[in-house]
Amino acid sequence: MKPINLLSRNRHVITAALSIIMVRVSYCTLNNSTLPAIATYFGTKGRYEEVNPHLLDNILSVNNSLMGPPSSDCKAVHLIAVIRHGTRYPTAKNVKKIAHLYDLVMAEASSSTWWLKDIKSKWAMWYTEDMDGKLVTKGKFDHRYLAIRLAKTFPTLISRDNLLGNRIEFMTSSKHRCVDSIKAFQEGLHQHWDVQGLNFTHYVNDSLMRFFDQCRKFVEDVENSKTALKEVEIFKTSVEMDGVRRKMASRLQIPHTLITPDLVEAAFFLCAYELAIKSENSPWCSLLDEEDAEVVEYKSDLKQYWKRAYGYDINRKSSCSLFHDIFRRLDEASYSYRRGEVTKAAAVQVGHGETLLPLLSLMGFFRDETPLTAENFAEQRGRRFRTSRIAPYAANLLFVLHECSDGLRLQLFLNEKPLPLPNMSHPAPLYDTVRAHYSGLLHGCDFNKECELPKVNSMNTEL
Repeated sequence: MKPINLLSRNRHVITAALSIIMVRVSYCTLNNSTLPAIATYFGTKGRYEEVNPHLLDNILSVNNSLMGPPSSDCKAVHLIAVIRHGTRYPTAKNVKKIAHLYDLVMAEASSSTWWLKDIKSKWAMWYTEDMDGKLVTKGKFDHRYLAIRLAKTFPTLISRDNLLGNRIEFMTSSKHRCVDSIKAFQEGLHQHWDVQGLNFTHYVNDSLMRFFDQCRKFVEDVENSKTALKEVEIFKTSVEMDGVRRKMASRLQIPHTLITPDLVEAAFFLCAYELAIKSENSPWCSLLDEEDAEVVEYKSDLKQYWKRAYGYDINRKSSCSLFHDIFRRLDEASYSYRRGEVTKAAAVQVGHGETLLPLLSLMGFFRDETPLTAENFAEQRGRRFRTSRIAPYAANLLFVLHECSDGLRLQLFLNEKPLPLPNMSHPAPLYDTVRAHYSGLLHGCDFNKECELPKVNSMNTEL
């Protein structure tokens, strides 16, 4: 009986150790294989490892030279992490597109290339519509190991004592992929600190993490508008997209009229999903080269730009509530620290790419001088707004409040890299300076007013 009891007591330790071994084997295998040439162009379908390649060698590695405090006399006193969910399955809509592409290739493609032979003889359509955006195992690892890295980076904030003292708050969107992500994040902290007996809790807040759904003006004028994404529709018929369609058709030896822009995108995302979910360089990746990927990435960025970022003012303004909540927390932390009190050490908030992009845009990050349009693909090759770098799976925006010798300073990180505040030279400006910079938004930017639909005047025509 003793060995059984010992095994029972240490099961969580054994399970955690096995999970580390499994993931590290997976990452090492991936690192030693040849990545798809188009891997860095996948936009919001991209892996976190393409933004931080060093993680392929060691998933728990922290780049201390990038993640350190602004100076040696600074001490981190509060952390807010706004994080996108981890790697997920395709949505039902994208599964349908992938199935259409698969059926077409199986029925019509006649090339003698090795990759087409592999598709036809070895690859079976395994995506199903009921997957519909659910978190995959890799997505859980994304958050579990991000949690460990953040705990290693900010050991005085994401600490064992603060976990046990309930000084870390966990918030999520109601979507299952976000709920599962925050649970995985908590599992990572459990694993790192071995906090036995602690029952983690989280709460759902869609008004902050899915604000876009509750902004009536955004839903009406952008989400449900048939013309809001006209630049995307125009680009689908562009010379650049037509060139990609013809090249893909030639590779498959299929009439190019059968290859629609949606099927090009399906091939692009299929390569992305196979890499992100299965850590495989799929034969589907051979349907497109880097030149093609640049075009499809731009089409995806056009969509995000006009639907979630600078395209329409309401896209950014829809995030006012989250923006105000972040600064409310920072204000409270500043006030508490100055009074010598410690109430909350950190807040971890899990949402979507659609949560991060409007917030980053509201704060003025990644804004290009010239708007992205269907006509300026060539001119925008060096654009700032590139979602492959900004919002991959598990993308994270960190607000870190520091106590320094000259006062409280605010430092931002995006995807574990410093993010300088717009129009500010110091990497971590004084907190009061940041508040002054955003005073217009802090004293305005009312979510209810911004999202209110204009009232329609109805005239009484009765005689």
